[in-house]
Amino acid sequence: MKALSVLHPVLAVVLAPLLQGIIQRVKAWFAGRSGPPLLQPYRDMARLLRKGAVFSRTTTWVFRAAAPVVLATTLGALTLLPAGGLPALLSFQGDFLLFVYLLALGRFALILAALDTGSSFEGMGASREAAFGALAEPAVLLGLAAAIRATGELSLTRITASAGSGGWSASSPALLLVVVSMLAVFLAENARIPVDDPNTHLELTMIHEVMILDHSGPDLALLEYAAALKLWVFGGLIVGLAVPARAGGPMMDLAAFLAGMLVLAVLVGAIESSLARLRLLRVPQFLVGAAAASALALVLLLR
Repeated sequence: MKALSVLHPVLAVVLAPLLQGIIQRVKAWFAGRSGPPLLQPYRDMARLLRKGAVFSRTTTWVFRAAAPVVLATTLGALTLLPAGGLPALLSFQGDFLLFVYLLALGRFALILAALDTGSSFEGMGASREAAFGALAEPAVLLGLAAAIRATGELSLTRITASAGSGGWSASSPALLLVVVSMLAVFLAENARIPVDDPNTHLELTMIHEVMILDHSGPDLALLEYAAALKLWVFGGLIVGLAVPARAGGPMMDLAAFLAGMLVLAVLVGAIESSLARLRLLRVPQFLVGAAAASALALVLLLR
């Protein structure tokens, strides 16, 4: 089983951009359009890799290091994430803390790069990212704390395994609240509607996209790929908790996990097609609500 754990990172590295393609096609279907090809994210990244990078004279090594650091931290978080019945490539007691803080380190590197440009627009986006990240992280940690309480395990692999072997039957209301909270954080962390719009071109309303305006060529390709991997990582965390069924075989469990990721991508496309973007003043309330749902789940389990 441990030897099979390498399958998930390999599949994630290959299939992560496909999630973005599925979301775009679902949104196009809701709008009555044919939409871009499913493989369009791969084509965009390949085109960027063939171009040269342009760096502002005001930037330093901090700006140039951001893209590799963001990609490395996201890949590190991926190795800690299980997939269905397959254990994570790296698993140990308390690995959920490393999981959260690797993603936080990637955010920190991107914020520093945005500030390093000296651009007022990118600085504005960096301040929003820092503020909203400070509200999203407690929701994740409280949700994981509730899952730990429900399953009695301290590693992501054991948490998802215990959820599938009886955790939902014993603590379904609390775990449902955790999944709802994680879905809200998923939308916020991946710059999706109703928190952010990945397709917007208005700098005054951007959060994530405005921070990468000065990146180009291979650096921008790395950041776009890291964003696709981050979408997969948060989606995998939700699917691992929300799809407790186990088929009894590792390959069948992996197939169920991939089916769950497909359903999640379709759900995100439907959400983005049916909801409007929140005003920036409402985003903190949205994230506080996610943290409150996680806190309520923890209270239910501590009774």
